[in-house]
Formats: sequence, C-alpha cells, structure tokens
Amino acid sequence: MRRLSKGALLLILLSIASAASAQEPNPNFNEELDQETPQQQKQEAQKPDAKASAGDLAKATQNPVASLISVPIQNITDFNIGPFDRDRNAIVQVQPVVPISLGENWNLITRTIGALVYQPDITMSRQGTFGLNDINPSFFLSPAQPGKLIWGAGPTFLLPTASDDFLGTGKLSIGPAIVALIQPGKWTIGVLVNNLWSVAGPRGRPDVNAMTLQYFVNYNLKKGYYLTFQPIITANWNAPSGNVWLVPVGGGMGRIMRLGFQPVNVSVQAYGNAKRPDTFPSPTWQLKFQIAFLYPKKPKG
Repeated sequence: MRRLSKGALLLILLSIASAASAQEPNPNFNEELDQETPQQQKQEAQKPDAKASAGDLAKATQNPVASLISVPIQNITDFNIGPFDRDRNAIVQVQPVVPISLGENWNLITRTIGALVYQPDITMSRQGTFGLNDINPSFFLSPAQPGKLIWGAGPTFLLPTASDDFLGTGKLSIGPAIVALIQPGKWTIGVLVNNLWSVAGPRGRPDVNAMTLQYFVNYNLKKGYYLTFQPIITANWNAPSGNVWLVPVGGGMGRIMRLGFQPVNVSVQAYGNAKRPDTFPSPTWQLKFQIAFLYPKKPKG
C-alpha cells in the first residue's frame, strides 16, 4: 500500500508540473486577490464564472456552500496504527459538491463523500481489506445572497454501502449538519460540524453516535497559492472515557491553476494527532493529497 501512496503522490506532482508548463488561456488568471467590499466578496464566492481568476476561484472553493461545482479526488494515508505500525489508505476519496438553485433566495448544496479504502488488519504485520466504505451525503440549504456571514444547514446521512463489514458501520445513520464562515479580504475562516446517530441496521453491530468538526482557516497568496489549515476533529460519544477524541493539528499549501482549460485546485496537507484514544489503536499522523476539478458557473446571458 505504500507503493500506492507513492503512486498517488507521483500523479499529483506530474499534474503540477504539466500545469506549470501549460499555457493559461486567461492572462488574468493568476491575479492576486485584492481587499474587497462585502458585495464583491459575495459575488466572487457565490457566482464564479468561466473567466474567473485564481483569486475568484480561491474564495469559491474555500466556501463549502458556494455556487461552484467541484469534484475533489483525494489520497489520504493514516500512518502508524496499532502494534505493527500499519498504514490505512483512502486510495481514492471522491467528494463532489453540486449546487442546485431553488429560486432567487435559496440554494441547495449537495456534498457526498465516498472512498475506496485499504483497511489493514492491525493485529497482523501484513494482510488487510480493500473495498468501498460507507457513503456520506449531506444537504445544505443556504441563502443565495448571504451577508457577511455565509451559512448553510441541513441533514447528513451515513449509508451502509461498505463492501465488507470491516470497512463500514453496517448502520443507517442520520443527523444535522451546519456550516458557517466569513471571508474578509484574503481570508476564509469557518467551521463545518455534524453529528450522526444510527437509526437502523443489524443489532450485532455497534450503534453510531459520532461528531465530526472541521474548522478551516485559509489565507490566499499571489498567483493562486494559498495556505490552509482544515483539520477534521472527531468524537465517538459511545466510546469509553479516554477514547472519545481524535484531534489533529497541522495544515498545508495549495494552488488554484489550470490544466489546459480546466481549472483545478491542488493541495497537500499533513496533520499530527495531538489527542488520540488511549487504548483504541489510531494513527499518529496523516498525509493528504488532493486535486479538485472546478466547474465555474457561466455568466448569465
């Protein structure tokens, strides 16, 4: 599986190299994001168009409820799990975000997470299970024309789609999800949180009562580059005391660029787990590579 991780890294590095040598069809694409009025921020974050600069797209991609279709593909590796220091790898994690207009006042943002995962048997030095994990769709109702505070709220689901019992919960789970953020100047600062409770599934499988909290802080630099800090904190409320929290700390860097005529968002991030379960085997750190294909909204006519 280490070879698979290295292969994903090589693929992303090759993508960056080819993008750097590709001709950019929009000469203003790498414009730096200037300090903006709230009205300009709203227009950039909610209605990016086909001629959007890197600064325009940076604001939109950092807003989970923006009117921008994005298809992130990630490789996520969790390192040093259990007594044999095994690595868990989400070899291909896809997280499409699709906005749907519900008229002049509201948007519905759909966000679905699914992955092909390699889960090692942490009691052994080799063997493991590969396949599809549970799929997590979320739906955010968000104002089409927000003020300084951009927000969205709605239901989230965990569907028992795993191809093996070892890769999923086996339970249908439902809960609320909410996101809120502000975008002053070159910054994006916000939080996304949800909690899932199991409502159906085999009695022999453990119940689900789990929270996911992701705070995100992004600072946009010149020519589409940005710094990002977006750790995902999880809490398993059914776990014994001392095994509830997993708290990563870290960050990374990314760039909005073009592969030919296709805008993409490429990033690399690393996180060390400052707080881990006391007795339940968990990773010491995580490495994440992402390339997101961006489809800006075309200007109306």
